[in-house]
Amino acid sequence: MSDRAYDLVLSTLLSHNVPAVSVDQIDSGEFHLLDARSSHEFDVSHIPGAVWVGHEDFSLDRLTGLANHAPIAVYCSVGYRSERITEYLRRQGYTNVVNVYGGIFEWVNTGHPVVTPAGDTTEAVHAYSRLWGAWLTRGERIYE
Repeated sequence: MSDRAYDLVLSTLLSHNVPAVSVDQIDSGEFHLLDARSSHEFDVSHIPGAVWVGHEDFSLDRLTGLANHAPIAVYCSVGYRSERITEYLRRQGYTNVVNVYGGIFEWVNTGHPVVTPAGDTTEAVHAYSRLWGAWLTRGERIYE
């Protein structure tokens, strides 16, 4: 992790019931990336190549064509919502799905790029809330 305090928050927030990977591991390109944030958060920016699947309105229909043994990494802002989606997918028979520890905040904090839906690189990142946005140390925090 890039910050010990952030790591401490995540260690208590997450259940750690599913395998997790670091942002450096997903940077390899071997995973299908699923974004478990709201569509509005995704539209502000997302990790290049990610597919929006949502959280509160998640549906397996959004995974059409994705084999249940394919390598899948799920992320959200910090890893909490994506951990829930990862748990659900594993219960549904997806055998190679992992949570991205630290989420998009860790991705951006470690210098990785995010893109708009048009594919343009941007500094804007939806920071979820002012409380959680404090953990986003790079990029431009967007709250709307």
